[in-house]
Amino acid sequence: MIDITAGLIFGIIALYFLVLMLISYLTGKGANNETFFVANRQSPWYLVAFGMIGTSLSGVTFISIPGQVGGDDANMAFSYMQMVLGYLLGYVVIATVLLPLYYRLKLVSIYTYLEERFGFYAYKTGAAYFLLSRVIGASFRLYLVAIVFQTICTLTGIVVPFWLTVLVTILLIWVYTFKGGIKTIVWTDTLQTLFMLTAVILTIFAIGTALEKNISELTGLVWQSDYSQIFFFEGGWSDPNNFFKQFISGALIAIVMTGLDQDMMQKNLTCRSLKEAQLNIFSFSIVLVFANLLFLILGALLYLYASNIGLMIPEKTDLLYPTIALEHLPPTAGIVFILGLIAAAYSSADSALTALTTSFCVDFLGFEQKNNNIKNKQKTRWMVHIGFSVLLFVVILIFHALSNDSVINTLFKAAGYTYGPILGLFAFGMLTELKVREQWVVPICIAAPIYSYFLSYNDFFIGFKIGFLIILLNGGLTFLGLLAASYVEESDELF
Repeated sequence: MIDITAGLIFGIIALYFLVLMLISYLTGKGANNETFFVANRQSPWYLVAFGMIGTSLSGVTFISIPGQVGGDDANMAFSYMQMVLGYLLGYVVIATVLLPLYYRLKLVSIYTYLEERFGFYAYKTGAAYFLLSRVIGASFRLYLVAIVFQTICTLTGIVVPFWLTVLVTILLIWVYTFKGGIKTIVWTDTLQTLFMLTAVILTIFAIGTALEKNISELTGLVWQSDYSQIFFFEGGWSDPNNFFKQFISGALIAIVMTGLDQDMMQKNLTCRSLKEAQLNIFSFSIVLVFANLLFLILGALLYLYASNIGLMIPEKTDLLYPTIALEHLPPTAGIVFILGLIAAAYSSADSALTALTTSFCVDFLGFEQKNNNIKNKQKTRWMVHIGFSVLLFVVILIFHALSNDSVINTLFKAAGYTYGPILGLFAFGMLTELKVREQWVVPICIAAPIYSYFLSYNDFFIGFKIGFLIILLNGGLTFLGLLAASYVEESDELF
């Protein structure tokens, strides 16, 4: 049996990143700003589709979804699949409504649409909200990865300061993304998605071996257990797992966090044509359904295995998967888990860093409008890329200094509120032909998430747990605010 040693773990991790750097070297040859931002619009749609799985399923998801299966609140059992089914509706909207708009306007940053539709302030507001949410979200995910690395170091007897772990974590991302940008990420995310899904499959096999059951028997064990219930209709709207609540939330989350998110859409905009980009979205959505089902099956098996060996479930269910993989299954399962977690975390973090750089360069430095020297633009882009790497480093250290899980989780959830104004802006722009008085855009977009939080926190919905529907409330308030500040141009009036 293989013993997990520090040398073995870090050797495997080093080999893993050497492969990523080799991909970076090959894809970064002759790269320019267009390569970094949109991969010269030459990405094979099937690679984009498969790689987007890893970006959608971050390191947080990698350990959280399996842990939630045995919980007693939102997403218990297989109820999460109700949200995933909602994703499908959201992806149809993205493929048939948003992508045609983005390709028709030949956008590099999707928030450029807001400038054309509403003007300067709406444009900058949408882009600023994206930057804020992505900085907090990416930092939160990398923070968790750094903690895992730190734990591995501790278990193997290596004393490393936390700041150094964080620095190495971010430096590795910067090294393989700074040159090729999104072109490199399309390929590395494909590899990382493969590693992540392979880790889940191999863990399932390891549990099967430990329980002395084959795949057919494991499948039967899961479906006969209490964990396999998918649809929840009886609990009413106060139930966080209510089907309609989860389904609608899933559709909204897909539209907002994929269709209106520069990070996710930047990959789609690298496809050769609108038709290929649409094919990518439809293929990705189907694979994502099966990938999430695989995670839920793993979650059920983890709880069944824990019951079989008499293991007490950790108070934080997120720790169930790493606890079993690292302490109760064969060492190879622990190594596979570590690789899967790294792949899941880095596949979302690397694209986030690239999207942040792209958005800032295009939306705030005006790369699309200015005719500066190409070399100067490239130098500026490198500096921005370094700047966001440093910013992520600082934010992660702030999270660590807080040392308060509830505060950090609150910050992470707060980042989700920033998508509401983006949803409201895009919805108002696409569903109406009204103009908006520009001076009111920023106050409306600031007030909407604050008021949404106030309404949900003070239980104005009489026991109704709003959950992920906060995006709908937030976006709706933004829409109503824009409507109140709107007017019809004289040329558009009927009389």
